Amino acid sequence: MRLYAGTSQQFLQDTTQNQIAEKLYRSFYDYYRYRPSNGEMMSWRNSLRAMASVIDYAKLHDHGVILEYQLPQTSKRLDVLLCGQDPSRRKQAVIVELKQWDRCDPSNGDNEVATFVGGRKRDVLHPAVQVDQYRQYLSDTHTAFYDTTDPIELSACAYLHNYSYQQEDPLLDDKFHKVIKESPVYTGDDVVSLAEFLQKKLAKGQGMDVLKEIEQSHFRPSKKLMDHIGQTIKGNSSYILLDEQLVAYDRIFAAARDGYHQKSKRMIIIRGGPGTGKSVIALNVMADLLLKGYNAHYATGSRAFTESLRKIIGIRSQAQIKYFNSYTEAMNEEIDVLLCDESHRIRISSANRFTKKEDRSKEAQIDELLKASKVSVFFIDDRQIVRPNEIGSVAYLKEAAQRFQATVEEYELDAQFRCNGSADYINWINNTLGLEQNANVLWKTTDSSFDFRIMASPQMVEEEIAKRIEEGYTGRITAGFCWPWSDPDEHGQLIEDVVINDYHRPWNAKPDARKLGKGIPKAMHWAQDANGFSQIGCVYTAQGFEFDYVGVFIGQDLHYDFAQNHFVGQPQSSFDTIVKRAKGQFTDLVLNIYRVLLSRGMKGCYVYFLDEETRKFFQSRMNPSFDNTYKETEEGRERIQYVAENFEDIPDFFDEKK
Repeated sequence: MRLYAGTSQQFLQDTTQNQIAEKLYRSFYDYYRYRPSNGEMMSWRNSLRAMASVIDYAKLHDHGVILEYQLPQTSKRLDVLLCGQDPSRRKQAVIVELKQWDRCDPSNGDNEVATFVGGRKRDVLHPAVQVDQYRQYLSDTHTAFYDTTDPIELSACAYLHNYSYQQEDPLLDDKFHKVIKESPVYTGDDVVSLAEFLQKKLAKGQGMDVLKEIEQSHFRPSKKLMDHIGQTIKGNSSYILLDEQLVAYDRIFAAARDGYHQKSKRMIIIRGGPGTGKSVIALNVMADLLLKGYNAHYATGSRAFTESLRKIIGIRSQAQIKYFNSYTEAMNEEIDVLLCDESHRIRISSANRFTKKEDRSKEAQIDELLKASKVSVFFIDDRQIVRPNEIGSVAYLKEAAQRFQATVEEYELDAQFRCNGSADYINWINNTLGLEQNANVLWKTTDSSFDFRIMASPQMVEEEIAKRIEEGYTGRITAGFCWPWSDPDEHGQLIEDVVINDYHRPWNAKPDARKLGKGIPKAMHWAQDANGFSQIGCVYTAQGFEFDYVGVFIGQDLHYDFAQNHFVGQPQSSFDTIVKRAKGQFTDLVLNIYRVLLSRGMKGCYVYFLDEETRKFFQSRMNPSFDNTYKETEEGRERIQYVAENFEDIPDFFDEKK
């Protein structure tokens, strides 16, 4: 989709006659059915007038011009795409990103500078980084730039037409040297240099032929991109499949491959609890489908997990690794296989309060996903729903499949690859939280290789995790949302909101934190950045990740009522406003949240309880090593008595411990 396409002569005429913004306005309204903002109209008038002056100065009068060109399966639009031929008669296109900035300040982010946009100063991508990503994305996904014997060469630059360089300008910081060399930045003082750059790329004109070729081509990831992502995943030892995971992978891969060749849509549902390897399998399936030439996408509803994955695999992977809400503009079955991880996080709609009007869709999110793909694979755990607006469930998926007349296959993953392979631990957590009745009533602390311990203080939790990190393991501390979550202070330092007696620590940074102090990871990188250990993670940053050792602070939002023999949610102790508003669901959601946090550890989990009754209940469900010293304590006698009275099917070893 684009809002304007024509000759450079027509563009110059429309700009000179002050008609360009009106033409964009009409196209915008015809497509989106509502009016663009006054700010966008003003931006078109100012920035495109500046661009027209450069085009005229460079004598680019036989060229194609595309304005507001939307990148596939994103809401991003390129400002300007100029088309023509270089002096050697090679077909060329140049992306020009336009900015109205007049200054910027440094940022400690690797790819950011700080500038005043949207009514306040905030960290934003350096213009060269931004436009270079657009160049790479379009090169990877548009057939005109790779899938012909004579592909169009694509270049990019940024033009800050109101900007004048200052001394030691952050725009020219050494960390941006490499990307500026690839996709240069020009300011209002650089008109001659920008004109020379465009002439070097487009001097021979005949741009309308190039423009038509772009418009007649289509979007599909290049084989080069698919090989890059596939090989990167396969080469990462973290994603090696073992035993039952490989069996599940084979069944899914065959079903996805065969379903691609069928006329009707196909849905595959993979059910599995924490640690059964859903994400590992999904990534391996995607890698091998890409290497076989299938257009496979991987999507989740988690920003932290998605961005961490993109960072590991590389920025180019954003063309294939997306969010559930990335498919509002997708064409019918333009994706061969769509792998939806953590499908319990599917929402009613892809729109939220931050979604621009032009990006809003009237369709249900599940319908967008099914429409976009020939084969859809959903990895799901019904018990990981932690917010009221997350509605993904097996029943919901099947209902949607009926609307699309899609065939449905179901598989279940049982093998446990987290918690040191201890299915007993996961079953015990499910049983103890009242989510599932099974044979794992008691946790046998002396028989398991998984290190689960209840600690007497939050300091002890942190000290134990720190020891494990010093030994070379990974570890994080998490908590229920039982404390306020403040913005950083004016220096970018995090506020120590999590206060337990004399223990004070900050939450991880908010996802929309504007400026962070040195060494503080962004929310999306908390799980992967070593500095994340100094902050407490909530479920929204921890879900989807695993660590060797995890600490969990179970807050007073969960209370065990011994008189009624069940858990009671206490919303007055919660600071999660969305969950608190979920009338009738609060307790269930809090139980799911703690199930998620308690199952993040690969080798161990250390827990501190703020609610005394909840602690006593968990301890009553543990089979301790009853040495003589412990038996004589009041707590030891209470635990032995409680278990003996309430669990008649417990083996006789309790009799000898009384």
